[in-house]
Amino acid sequence: MTFSLVGRCERTGAVGAVIASASMAVAARCAAVRAGVGAVCSQSTTDPRLREELLDAMAAGGAARDALAALVDRTADIAYRQLAVVDAAGGTASYSGELALGEAADIHAAGAAAAGNLLADRGVPAAMLAAFDDRAGDDLGARLIAALRAGLAAGGEVSPVRSAGMVIAESQPWPVTDLRVDWHDDPVGQLAELWQIWQPQAASYISRALRPSEMAGLSAVCKSLATTAPFGVPRGFGLLAGPNGPHAVTARRAQLRPQQASPLNAGTD
Repeated sequence: MTFSLVGRCERTGAVGAVIASASMAVAARCAAVRAGVGAVCSQSTTDPRLREELLDAMAAGGAARDALAALVDRTADIAYRQLAVVDAAGGTASYSGELALGEAADIHAAGAAAAGNLLADRGVPAAMLAAFDDRAGDDLGARLIAALRAGLAAGGEVSPVRSAGMVIAESQPWPVTDLRVDWHDDPVGQLAELWQIWQPQAASYISRALRPSEMAGLSAVCKSLATTAPFGVPRGFGLLAGPNGPHAVTARRAQLRPQQASPLNAGTD
């Protein structure tokens, strides 16, 4: 009851995975990435351990194809599983066991692999791969969201989709993007909105980890707001200052559309 895609950005080397399902919190169990290594989705009667086994094998130098073939050969109950893998070089592989749930299909090509089970249409993975390839010049996150939307438009799965998620690793040793909608009537749409809000802020969170001195000015603004916010305005709620002072802008922040978000809107964690 899941459809997913893993992919690599040829321009930046970033790797990522996107996934949706009728099951709750699907991304927490099924998707995983590792910087400089690759991305994996493990689904269909899911065994989350298979994600790390595949990432470990690729980290040790194995290509996606070889890592998956070795795992299939040695793993008990593999017939129930479905897997999609991309490595750091853009090599890919996919697998659907003969006991995978319902109508199951998978596809892989250079740079991306897609898979789905309990599908309403066996063409869903192919539609996802085509959408991913059609937007080769876009950011990886935008391409992954486009792929997920295409999978849903192609029929998705037989049950209503309730959760979705996207995870991306770049050059940093942690997933720079890790967005999830764990239960919602429109999780794919909600995930797309989260990406629109998150994408302009992502670089600032890398900066605060790697170059905290550059964030000193932002921290000073946060401290000021935390001590001077007027009654009725959540302290630290906004980080923008304007001609009418920080409080006026803070009070208006709730009216900002997602596409108006910027790194200065980011939280202070």
